[in-house]
Amino acid sequence: MRKFKQFAACLMGLALSMGAYAQDDANSFVHKQSDGYEWPTDQAVLKKLDQWQDLKFGVLFHWGLYSVPGICESWPLCSEDWITRPIDSYYDYKRWYWGFSEKFNPTDFNPDQWADIMQAAGMKYMIFTTKHHDGFCMFDSKYTDFSIAKGPFANNPKKDVARYVFDAFRQKEFMIGCYFSKPDWHCKWFWHPYYDTAGRMQNYKRDRHPDWWKNYQDFTYNQLMELTSNYGKFDILWLDGGWVTGDEVRLDEVLAHARTHGHEGLISVDRTIKGKNENYQTPERSIPEKQLDHPWESCITLSHSWGWVPDVKFKSPNEVLALLAEITAKGGCLLLGVGPTPQGLIQPEVETCLRQVGKWLKKNGQAIYNTRITPDYNDGNTWFTADKDGKTLYAVYTVKDGEEMPATIEWKGNVPTGTMKLLNKNVSVRYQCDGDKVKVTLPKGLANEPLAFRFTVKK
Repeated sequence: MRKFKQFAACLMGLALSMGAYAQDDANSFVHKQSDGYEWPTDQAVLKKLDQWQDLKFGVLFHWGLYSVPGICESWPLCSEDWITRPIDSYYDYKRWYWGFSEKFNPTDFNPDQWADIMQAAGMKYMIFTTKHHDGFCMFDSKYTDFSIAKGPFANNPKKDVARYVFDAFRQKEFMIGCYFSKPDWHCKWFWHPYYDTAGRMQNYKRDRHPDWWKNYQDFTYNQLMELTSNYGKFDILWLDGGWVTGDEVRLDEVLAHARTHGHEGLISVDRTIKGKNENYQTPERSIPEKQLDHPWESCITLSHSWGWVPDVKFKSPNEVLALLAEITAKGGCLLLGVGPTPQGLIQPEVETCLRQVGKWLKKNGQAIYNTRITPDYNDGNTWFTADKDGKTLYAVYTVKDGEEMPATIEWKGNVPTGTMKLLNKNVSVRYQCDGDKVKVTLPKGLANEPLAFRFTVKK
């Protein structure tokens, strides 16, 4: 066990830098942004996308077998040369990892606690991982016994975990998203036991075993139909594993059925697969360099890891808010990755951080929610958003932890006219304009946290 703890610690220490705010475990794969966007033609989908763009801030839960030992999700199962493991034998590792299906027993599982904390954080939508690449289902699928509902948790009244998570957040009026991995490394029709598993793709040639591939396509299609038929209304179907396309698992059929059977306007996110079924883009652990005028979201972890890892460092409230300000100003939404504990709870350190974020949003949220982009969106530490009418602008000045608050802040462009309000105090502030330069005088005694201002710009 000590060796496995050292392995988890090693993963924490081997984060890879990938640009501003981009980081990753050494044993994880990052989805980059697809190279283009195709607007949907379905009016119901366009309407849902517009509603989703109002929300700005959501949560992505990774919770599965990997949560039991607190290690990287799924990826060490993949036999590629960038993977590291704590066990020399690949086959022993697979047995060890998949063996957690007989140990995963989250008797403290409390989705209401999750929903309460995320609502207090100011989040407005959620994505829950029903199945990651390892194939372990967090829902009671009739197409496999490899699920939370078939192991030690089988006699718990909440064994159909996904159902209870989705329902808890529906009661809080969240927009609901279902994460599902198209590749399934436990399914014998994807990684067939007759052959070795060389990489993330299926481990056989499709033209030599068309029956195996057809079985896999049917299995995946059936699970997607199961989720979209039996788990209430979804707003987002968030499909991971871009090395398998939606076309390969009959996604068109799933969406056509879902959108006419209770999921009107369902947003499809076939990640990195440019086209009609990638209704918004999802750059992972990173933020686009420039503003984008189509729907997108940055999915970024609160720690360095998607799932729960012991003794990990979390981003501070100021860091989360700086991410949110930049992403919003560039036209996106922030999907923050949170990993519940093996027992099924949100740990206290996460709760403390997120409640602080929510406290700020309660006072300053009008600078974030329901806003849209404005052409001059950034100057230094200040990010700008606009009301939908384009007349009222917001400036969000971000700060680092422990930074002394200045007496004044300055920016170029977005020259105000009339009154400027400091949102967290609901007071007017003095400002001076010199051409396109704006200097704002701050009240004394402000806390070390971002500042948001509302004003009207000169035309």
